[in-house]
Amino acid sequence: MRLELQKRPERSALYALLSPFIAIALTVAFGAVLFAFLGKDPVEALYVYFISPLTSTWSLHELAVKAAPLILIGVGLSVCYLSSNWNIGAEGQLVMGAIVGSTLPIVFPDFQSPVVLPLMMIMGMAGGAAYGAIPAFLKTRFGTNEILTSLMLVYVAQLFVDWLVRGPWRNPEGFNFPESRTFHDYAILPEVLASGRTHYGAVFALVAVVALAILLSRTLKGFEIRIAGQAPRAGRFGGFSASRMTFFAFLLSGALAGLAGISEVSGAVQQLRPVVSPGYGFTAIIVAFLGRLNPIGVLFAGLLLGLSYLGGEEAQIVLGLSDKITRVFQGMLLFFVLACDTLILYRIRLVRTRGAVAVAGE
Repeated sequence: MRLELQKRPERSALYALLSPFIAIALTVAFGAVLFAFLGKDPVEALYVYFISPLTSTWSLHELAVKAAPLILIGVGLSVCYLSSNWNIGAEGQLVMGAIVGSTLPIVFPDFQSPVVLPLMMIMGMAGGAAYGAIPAFLKTRFGTNEILTSLMLVYVAQLFVDWLVRGPWRNPEGFNFPESRTFHDYAILPEVLASGRTHYGAVFALVAVVALAILLSRTLKGFEIRIAGQAPRAGRFGGFSASRMTFFAFLLSGALAGLAGISEVSGAVQQLRPVVSPGYGFTAIIVAFLGRLNPIGVLFAGLLLGLSYLGGEEAQIVLGLSDKITRVFQGMLLFFVLACDTLILYRIRLVRTRGAVAVAGE
């Protein structure tokens, strides 16, 4: 006997809804097996990874801090992917947004005014958008594959910020450590509540979710985005420009990634360092697909992936595991999301080999 994939006559609405939940369940199940192989009690390990980080006010604030950039980037990537523009370089756009937005408190530390923080946010968005425009221009002008160009630009941005904080932007009073000067008070994103570290980056994420949910469901631009992804020929007949859509998608996703970058630097870190994020730009790809490219779904997926970072840190402290356990869980989740999405277009059939041979002989 063997398993076969048979194409469905039309997409399965049921599996389109259930696929993320099946993927999460499979990730938890295989995570338990992984913990058992590592010599840990699976029930205790899963509790430490998924439940323990939610049992204190402090950790809930940390969850909001980690989920905010994932949600900001994820909703921007959803627009890209819905329009069939494959932006894989959000990590680089995040880094470039952090660099451009940090220019004021680092290069002009004596400029201290209430307008500094809004200017930093705007400059961060502009930096991310400008960096996202590069693969958009290369795709529309030369037909270059945006997956490759956006991905390669990530490493350019990472090397650039590393050079800055080790060279011209290094803190002159920082005892030669590779980091910038600490931001002054006017350049720090304030906390939302006094009970924890949740800063206004979380508010930006919620606003982005609501705004893009309205954009995609209630506006002509949202209709154009969906047409560009699902029926590009129909879009051309309707007068929609594929080039303009490519620039729109990359500029929007780049701007939101840049906002996530400057919010992370200004709110959580409060200075520029060689490593701006633990890979939020790449993890947000999982967030976008797990959320079904829907802003509301991205909100919940971002919280789940934010929990994976917290759970990984908890597992290091309590269970003595490697910090790579977070990447393992995120990788398993992405694999199962993509695998389960196959059920939307295909059904699995069990075929008897002998019967198949007999039918072929007839």
